[in-house]
Amino acid sequence: MRLGLLLVGHVAETSTHIAGDYPELFANLLAPDVELVRYDLDQDRFPDSGRECDGWLLSPSRCSVYDAHPWIASAEDLLRELLATERPYVGICFGHQLVARALGARVERADDGWQVGVHDYEIVTRRPWMRPPRDTVALIASHEDQVLAVPDGAELLARSPGCPIAGLTIGERAWTVQPHPEFVPALADDLLGRRIELVGGQKAHDARATLGRPLDRLVVAGWIGAFFGDLAG
Repeated sequence: MRLGLLLVGHVAETSTHIAGDYPELFANLLAPDVELVRYDLDQDRFPDSGRECDGWLLSPSRCSVYDAHPWIASAEDLLRELLATERPYVGICFGHQLVARALGARVERADDGWQVGVHDYEIVTRRPWMRPPRDTVALIASHEDQVLAVPDGAELLARSPGCPIAGLTIGERAWTVQPHPEFVPALADDLLGRRIELVGGQKAHDARATLGRPLDRLVVAGWIGAFFGDLAG
């Protein structure tokens, strides 16, 4: 199965020694029979057609979706094309926020600042590819921006007390999550250690203390694989 990895950012170079950049993180998360085809959208390297791959996965980014980079507007256009042609799509973090913005929802910095560390997310919409089904999943968060409304044509997929719109489904062929199933605890810990002033000392300390909790990243990895596999089949 060929998945197009739409890259819109990179792990900080100071932290890539832990588990690599996003291509390596997603390759290690997903099944070995998944071939990731890289498209650096932030370098204006876009696919010629949404049919080049079996499905599409949009990465996190340190940018905000409302930044004035020209490639962000082009990426929004690409997402609207993928949705209109019903090409299978999964968005992670920035990929969650950008598709919401492309559909008309507001994305802004959260009033209470950064969401970091391990959080529990309630699953409020069930889909057949959620194998095994879960009422909640524990995943690593690392974001300051949030989607503020469920856009037209979408349904709420997941939520948490600190992130009321933490996942969306758009029809039967697209879904998104705000947290990071690709993150491993060592990477999150390293990033938090380098962002204490940015995140806030107490918040960073409390978040790092959660990183020993069991994660459901492999459960969500299975959902991603089942989603693309079901549609490809």
